[in-house]
Amino acid sequence: MASVGFLYPGYSAEDDYPRIEALLSGGVGLPLVHTDIGEDAHRIDALLEMGSAARLAAGVAALKERGAEAVVWACTSASFVFGWEGAHEQVRELSATAGLPASSTSFAFAHAVRELGAYRVAIAATYPEDVAEHFRAFLKSAGAEVVSTRGSGIITAAEVGTWGRTEVLALARAGDHPDAEAVLLPDTALHTAAYLPDLEAELGKPVLTANQVTVWEGLRLLDREIACPRLGTLFARAGRG
Repeated sequence: MASVGFLYPGYSAEDDYPRIEALLSGGVGLPLVHTDIGEDAHRIDALLEMGSAARLAAGVAALKERGAEAVVWACTSASFVFGWEGAHEQVRELSATAGLPASSTSFAFAHAVRELGAYRVAIAATYPEDVAEHFRAFLKSAGAEVVSTRGSGIITAAEVGTWGRTEVLALARAGDHPDAEAVLLPDTALHTAAYLPDLEAELGKPVLTANQVTVWEGLRLLDREIACPRLGTLFARAGRG
């Protein structure tokens, strides 16, 4: 079985990954290793430390022992805060350390938007506004047009991880925009894997969420083709991604 490994910061919504693995019906293994996040704060300085090369490198050996053939840094905020070039350097260093193809959730969003051809997007973020603005700038560098950005002011991943279906749907509705071709929920601390059909039915358009696109990106690195409509429009057909 093919295997994609994930470096996941702390403990919040990591149970989305075994849920997604089960939905993929044995098509791929998704081992996950927790990284030390340091301070749990959606604050620029804390995020830069969270995504430092040393913190990511510490989890690589465990993933390789579990058979990972590619590795994804399963964190959006602690990748896009480095900026477009800095985020590229982050995954280059991770790839060199692991000796494997590597990416991050921020690039997963950029690639998924391109895959859907949905270049006008809305951001519905759990983050404070200043952090959400960094994601907007990252997507702009990727060639997307961000028609609206909404932050929720949540400081910790721990709090985000307590949100359920009601809060997630409310976040998506609040962040949607009539001109958006897709709505992006960028926090891997947010449980979304169980709610993707509901989200897309509620908004009537594709919804991209952090843990969903992170898994899709890992499959893309392995050039795997797995269709799973229960994971939303992005997974609705078998395709390279």
